[in-house]
Amino acid sequence: MHRSERKQARPDGKGLHPRNLHNQGYDFPSLANSYPPLAAYVNTNAHGNLSIDFTDPLAVKTLNAALLKHFYNIIDWDIPEGALCPPIPGRVDYIHYIAELLGIDEPASHPAYTRPKIALLDIGTGANGIYPLLACQIYGWDCVGSDINSRSLENVAAIIANNPKLKGRFILRRQPEKNHIFEGIIQAEEFFDVSVCNPPFHASQDEALKGSLRKLNNLARNRGEKTTVSTSPTLNFGGLEAELWCKGGEKMFLKKLIKESHLFSSQCRWFTSLISKIDNVKPAKKLIRKLGATDIREIEMKQGNKVTRILAWTFI
Repeated sequence: MHRSERKQARPDGKGLHPRNLHNQGYDFPSLANSYPPLAAYVNTNAHGNLSIDFTDPLAVKTLNAALLKHFYNIIDWDIPEGALCPPIPGRVDYIHYIAELLGIDEPASHPAYTRPKIALLDIGTGANGIYPLLACQIYGWDCVGSDINSRSLENVAAIIANNPKLKGRFILRRQPEKNHIFEGIIQAEEFFDVSVCNPPFHASQDEALKGSLRKLNNLARNRGEKTTVSTSPTLNFGGLEAELWCKGGEKMFLKKLIKESHLFSSQCRWFTSLISKIDNVKPAKKLIRKLGATDIREIEMKQGNKVTRILAWTFI
């Protein structure tokens, strides 16, 4: 097969994926009706619209629990204090773009949907387990979630236990070696259609804190507030070590991920990863080409003013 490489724009040129159920924003009354605890956090903002305080970690976590119950029939979702609280619409986008990459045109709820047998591996599933949860519920895939943190896996195990339909479809594996990614997780003779990953993108806890401060201040400015958060913020973005930061940050993690993917090139059809920093795209693609990938895709995603990218590659 000849080597090919392409950059894919969003299908509609802007905003979330067309299949994303969150394209029209949040219907807070409906969400609060489905998940009553959310009502305590909903207020009218400075623009006269119903919203929550997105700098309040409990409000954001409660919104996530409401979204997961209302749209995806996932109950009792929770994360421990300090764990990464993922933005659900953006995580849903990743899954839809991966489905497109695999040639799947409809979600499982569509009347014409014929369920293919798809196996997904989530590298660094964290305490939230969000990608496998969504992949199981939207497309009916079978998923494995791996993580180095046993406490994170215990939390996801509790979520799975509270949702019996996930039993046997979402399996957890602990990575015992901090210097390995796929090794010790992908078993002999096992094959995955796709792997997903949201790499730790900071090189240290201090760098992660500064990044979260910037996000909090941006949120405050968007609400028209003049106050500035400077120290000891309550971080709605959260993130334990290995979720938000690692030695060398996103660039070094991607290098390790790509190199190890080559060792398992016959056991996974597509390897994919989010890349938050555009400067890391070019060196990542260069390394992938050097290792002999037969196809490379760069897929842009946008949520609000934020643009992130999925990098996908295959050796098959």
